[in-house]
Amino acid sequence: MPNSRSRPRRGAGNGAGTAGRDELVSRSLQSAEHCLGAQDFGTAYAHYLLVLSLAPELKEDVKETFQYTLLRWAEELDALNRTQDLLGCYEQALELFPDDEVICNSMGEHLFRMGFRDEAAGYFHKAVKLNPDFNDAKENFYRVANWLVERWHFIMLNDTRRNMIYNAAIQKAVCSGFKNVLDIGAGTGILSMFAKKAGAHSVYACELSKTMYELACDVVAANKMEAGIKLLHMKSLDIEIPKHIPERVSLVVTETVDAGLFGEGIVESLIHAWEHLLLQPKTKGENGNCDKYGKVIPASAIIYGMAVECAEIRRHHRVGLKEIVGIHLPTNVKFQSPAYSSVDTEETVEPYTTEKMSRVPGGYLALTESFEIMKVDFNNLQELKSLATKKPDPISIPVVKEGTLDAIVVWFVLQLDDEHSLSTSPSEETCWEQAVYPVQDLPDYWMKPGDHVTMEVSCQDCYLRIQSISVLGLEQEMEVTKSFTKTTDLLSLGNEAELCSALANLQTSKPDAGEQICVLESSEIALLNNIPYHEGFKMAMKKVFSSLTPEKLCPVMDPHCQNNEMSCGTGKHNTMKSTPEPFYVLDVSEGFSILPIIAGTLGQVKPYSSVEKDQHRIALDLISEANHFPKETLEFWLRHVEDESAVLQRPKSDKLWSIIILDVIEPSGLIQQEIMEKAAISRCLLQSGGKIFPQYVLMFGLLVESQTLVEENAVQGLERTLGLNIAPFINQFQVPIRVFLDLSSLPCTPLSKPVELLRLDLMTPYLNTSNREVKVRICKSGQVTAIPFWYHMYLDEEIRLDTSSEASHWKQAAVVLDNPIQVEMGEELVLSVEHHKSNVSITVKQ
Repeated sequence: MPNSRSRPRRGAGNGAGTAGRDELVSRSLQSAEHCLGAQDFGTAYAHYLLVLSLAPELKEDVKETFQYTLLRWAEELDALNRTQDLLGCYEQALELFPDDEVICNSMGEHLFRMGFRDEAAGYFHKAVKLNPDFNDAKENFYRVANWLVERWHFIMLNDTRRNMIYNAAIQKAVCSGFKNVLDIGAGTGILSMFAKKAGAHSVYACELSKTMYELACDVVAANKMEAGIKLLHMKSLDIEIPKHIPERVSLVVTETVDAGLFGEGIVESLIHAWEHLLLQPKTKGENGNCDKYGKVIPASAIIYGMAVECAEIRRHHRVGLKEIVGIHLPTNVKFQSPAYSSVDTEETVEPYTTEKMSRVPGGYLALTESFEIMKVDFNNLQELKSLATKKPDPISIPVVKEGTLDAIVVWFVLQLDDEHSLSTSPSEETCWEQAVYPVQDLPDYWMKPGDHVTMEVSCQDCYLRIQSISVLGLEQEMEVTKSFTKTTDLLSLGNEAELCSALANLQTSKPDAGEQICVLESSEIALLNNIPYHEGFKMAMKKVFSSLTPEKLCPVMDPHCQNNEMSCGTGKHNTMKSTPEPFYVLDVSEGFSILPIIAGTLGQVKPYSSVEKDQHRIALDLISEANHFPKETLEFWLRHVEDESAVLQRPKSDKLWSIIILDVIEPSGLIQQEIMEKAAISRCLLQSGGKIFPQYVLMFGLLVESQTLVEENAVQGLERTLGLNIAPFINQFQVPIRVFLDLSSLPCTPLSKPVELLRLDLMTPYLNTSNREVKVRICKSGQVTAIPFWYHMYLDEEIRLDTSSEASHWKQAAVVLDNPIQVEMGEELVLSVEHHKSNVSITVKQ
């Protein structure tokens, strides 16, 4: 409130002023309460601001009501898109209550929805610090922490070998005269600190992420190097001389490489660095002081590849079925994973996925020897510039083992200098994952010794692209050779590139005019390949329809048939044969689902699908058509509702759902957000005898010892980072739950048998167990470091889906303990399990 005069006039002998203030405060409080009753939250908020500015001593008395008023008024402003007013209200509120965790958390939620994730994280983090037991803030912070500080930071900082090799290469360069250093993509600032410790005169470090920049500032200060390292919150492409750094540097150090080498923009940033920020490179044979020349660490890289058979990659990237529980998948619908690389796509999509191949469930089989894909010299500007414009190189590799071609796996050797190198090979003990290029769209994936795998490789849009992958048998190679010999004498000239190109084109399939390309997430493809899932749902739906059928066929005039709960036949004749109303089925599971089509094959059913993407709707229509569904049998429900929040509605005012299918578990292994709220709404919308699928879910867990989970979750002390104090700062962003795990291949030792931790009942909520204590008997001595968990989803009492099974499209998750617990065989540990909203917390009581 601007320049209020009431405060300076509160003094001894000024009773009239005090009385006037008290009366104004009293009236304002009454007005605020009246406005709250009338749901006029904006005016109520203004009255509370006046009260608190006049009488700060009332803060604690009105705190909860003020919070409620602020939150409701903020919702209204948000709905009206009055962003500035909304942020202004929160700033006013935080001036009054700077240490209020509820206001901090709510401010964070609004900022997160607006896309300001860095700023939102700051408020969530503050709310958790103010109240470590505030579950809403903890869940919000964990949600953004994974995005702000990606998990690979912890894994890489724990990789002592990688740290030692980078340190040695930087030390060697600095000691040989490269004293002015720029660290591109500084992260925590570890490479900058290596340079400073090695004796660099000046060190500059740029980092684009606000969170990582602030983290690096804290880390550098804690290691007492803030005077010698200048941190810049910007990308290297925006650095100007002398505006940001005084002169060109002699050494650039960077690790802006991903599993596919180029995906973090190293080529673009180094071209810019050579042109604008680095001294010119030293030419061969040239002598002189090193500080007059420029150099990059890493110096170069060699990229390698290998063709593999891997059932796990196959089931996540290729729909291998022509039929799913009686539903025919037509050939004119082509399913592709986002990692399928196509030159013609308008948007730049990462053309690969990543896997830790040494831990992939079921393992893999190498079908070729490893082969060199490409070399790149980071100290050669012309070579870097030519990468982006270079035509794709054809490669042909002989097959050495019989098997199914599922992917090309790619890794690289990073040559830091002529002495030090790092390999990301699947056979190495390394923090790195490998890039995986799934193979799709081949007429036949089977290959044998004597065949060749052909492909084209290039570096386009900052990505390593491997395209036009195909398999050629000996007969096809001979055919191509004959056709070449007839036309020209290319082969005699040894033009292998032309041959490779022709071989690659021989089997490159192009989509037909009538084809529908349907791009699915890898978890959606794995779901389509999950036969037990679809069989379970088909059986469970059939049982529900059978139990409802007698009621559906009741005569029209039967007084016991309640029209608002189920519609009996409306035919002209009062007979048992009158056409029954259909069963209404609503599928609101996430992503692409063919369950509505399966439901449509089970009789008089009107299925509704809630898929959102147009290409998914077209694909489902084509599948319906191929299975001879009458037109308009399948409805797309989001076309009938105004917004997604209204998705759990009735098809018509007088109709209720026979079955509602909900997604309870995310592919990551966590419980879906707001699932119990959705279940509560769903129960109100079911006809008598109708069911929610799944009806209930049991959560299971066990105690394990796993050094891998510990190292992937937090930086382990000073030793891993070569004495640099980084762990306490980055570990503020650790989250207690690791997601997207494969328990079947996770390096761990089970210390107990599986136990039931929790029950979520969607049909009968009084059977829920949101808080409970579970006794776990230790069956093997060791250190408990984590509690992995998974679910059994019961469609009914007999039909169960297991999210940890081999066919599951779900991954698993694990709670990682802050401090390991030493246990002996025969002991019992007590776990305290709590389910709050979509967040599950598991703590060990000692």
